[in-house]
Amino acid sequence: MALDGFSENTLPRQAMRAELLDAETELELAYAWRDRRDEAALHRLVTAYMRLAISMAAKFRRYGAPMNDLIQEAGLGLMKAADKFDPDRGVRFSTYAVWWIKASIQDYVMRNWSMVRTGSTSAQKALFFNLRRVQARLEREADAAGETLDGHQLRERIAREVGVPLADVEMMEGRLAGSDYSLNATQSAEDEGREWIEALEDEGEQAAEKVEAKHDTEALRGWLVEAMEALTDRERFIVTERKLREETRTLESLGQELGLSKERVRQLEAAAFQKLRKQLEGRSREVRALLH
Repeated sequence: MALDGFSENTLPRQAMRAELLDAETELELAYAWRDRRDEAALHRLVTAYMRLAISMAAKFRRYGAPMNDLIQEAGLGLMKAADKFDPDRGVRFSTYAVWWIKASIQDYVMRNWSMVRTGSTSAQKALFFNLRRVQARLEREADAAGETLDGHQLRERIAREVGVPLADVEMMEGRLAGSDYSLNATQSAEDEGREWIEALEDEGEQAAEKVEAKHDTEALRGWLVEAMEALTDRERFIVTERKLREETRTLESLGQELGLSKERVRQLEAAAFQKLRKQLEGRSREVRALLH
């Protein structure tokens, strides 16, 4: 590997003592790695620019990540840049490497900021790293103009400035407002303090609700059975096949089985429903009470 021989503690010091490459030497090393996969050339090229990676990593310390981790991510970005660098394009390696180093560090910071995914698009990444800076500048400009912006107006201006939806700004403010907390953490310093997870509302059906629902269902089923007894056998058969089966039948299929026309079956069905309605009218108050 290009960084073999370096430890977390010695890497910054050794990087500061690394050689400074001129453009001609840099090109020779880049060609050696691209064309011959010369690992010694890769090691020399990456080592020479580790000071650049470390310098960029230091700019992200304010996000709370350990400096050693930031340096490691910067080093990975530097190696990716070296692997993909095309010396024929006529640009210095340092100019090309900056983008890979920055992208690697930013991805690491966003991955480790929160257990909840902070953002994935380039616009959301720009918002994450620029929100506070843009917000401070807009507040200064508003003060200079004698304006008073409420939170919503400020978020709208940030959204326009960064080029993201307002909802993304609101989401990112929440992400940056604080770190994650474990639901198993206690609510107080006491040893027997209740955990936060115990305060979450159970959205599932409660035991009392289950018992009540079962009682109501059984009552409705009983009233329906009583009402069905007032129907003739043929009417009861039609209602059962039309409304009480998982796979209901058509008027035409029932007519063929009963030797009736489709219209006659429809009339018998309507008459049966009328009888059922009358039978249940006497229990209308009870039915309404259960349904509401």
